[in-house]
Formats: sequence, structure tokens, C-alpha cells
Amino acid sequence: MTTPPPDGLPVYRVLTGPDDAAFCRRVSEALEMGYRLHEGPSVTFDGERVIVAQAVVWPGA
Repeated sequence: MTTPPPDGLPVYRVLTGPDDAAFCRRVSEALEMGYRLHEGPSVTFDGERVIVAQAVVWPGA
């Protein structure tokens, strides 16, 4: 039996935001909690800045 993610978080999450240090910290925090990257990131440009999306999954989900 797998333990659930902490704080009632879902087993699958998509983190999004500008490609900056704050976004990298959010992904790093999810990895430190125990989440694993799901595939590679998606990247787009909104006309002003680069926006990134990264899916993470809880192990065993």
C-alpha cells in the first residue's frame, strides 16, 4: 500500500508559471516531498515571457 501525498494533495499535479526561480522552487519542493516528474515540461511563450508546465505524480499512483 502506498502512502498518500502530504496535506491532502492530489496524486497528479500540473505546476505552471513563468520560467523563473519561483517556478523552479515549486517543482523542487514537489520533488523533495516525494513527487516524481511525469514526462518532460511543456513550454510556451505568451508574447511577453516563457511559461512552463510540469506534471508531477506521486509514486505508486
